[in-house]
Amino acid sequence: MERSYPKGTKRVADSEIEATFIVHHKDINGENRLFGGRLMEWIDSAAGIAARRHCGGSITTACVDSLVFKHASRLNDIVVVRARITYVGTTSMEVRVEAYVEEVATGERYLINDAYLTEVHVDSDGHPQPVQWGLELTSDEERSEWAGAKKRIANRKQRAAEGF
Repeated sequence: MERSYPKGTKRVADSEIEATFIVHHKDINGENRLFGGRLMEWIDSAAGIAARRHCGGSITTACVDSLVFKHASRLNDIVVVRARITYVGTTSMEVRVEAYVEEVATGERYLINDAYLTEVHVDSDGHPQPVQWGLELTSDEERSEWAGAKKRIANRKQRAAEGF
């Protein structure tokens, strides 16, 4: 049964964010590529901002799911990180985060990472709180992401039941 939201819904675009970074020396690993941990930090931060915008309060990251490194990024690359809400449950939200390298000369973007994170709305003591806003799905892509989120949630529950 779908939950009803007393104060209505927000659109995906209402909380979507885009952050841009330059890869500096402090961001690279011993192979002169962007350190995966730094990219994960940027991804977690972007997901948190999108989730805070959606729920209007504090959040904590509960799960990082399907973090896939597709291509490397190198020194001086422009990295663009986009985050958007894909699903809203009772106290949690799923956020899709995509990271791209942007070509300076053309503006073209190449996907380097794709991830889904679960963010939980919490009070000042860290206890889960209901998310007051539902998610208004306005496109087939948004509806597909919602359906995919339900499958990912079921998969996480199954893995937890099996002890993974």
